[in-house]
Amino acid sequence: MDIHTTTSSFKIILDKTRHHANRCIQDSFKYAKERWDKSHKPPEFKIGDLVLVSNLNLNNIKGPKKLKDSFSGPFMIKALHRLNAVKLELTGELMNKHPAFPGSLIKPYSSSDKELFLL
Repeated sequence: MDIHTTTSSFKIILDKTRHHANRCIQDSFKYAKERWDKSHKPPEFKIGDLVLVSNLNLNNIKGPKKLKDSFSGPFMIKALHRLNAVKLELTGELMNKHPAFPGSLIKPYSSSDKELFLL
């Protein structure tokens, strides 16, 4: 069976286009990874650290939403799950919640100096 010349040239053009598209996608992934790695630091939590939990998705905290604090706590870390999740020892209003939280919803707790901030 004889293949027409335009068919073979079309296949060559199609293969070159596909190769160029794959190269562009790989370059795009590489660029995005470099940008992410430049600005992102993995959280450095240890068991026993005190952290604050974001109240963003917590609906059981009483009172008007406008007057609620952005974070609750401090809570102690009981266990580390993978790279970006922690299990906390919850108390108070959050005691009935599941104790595992992603790293994006927690931040380190720093206590204020009682001599500088008299209350």
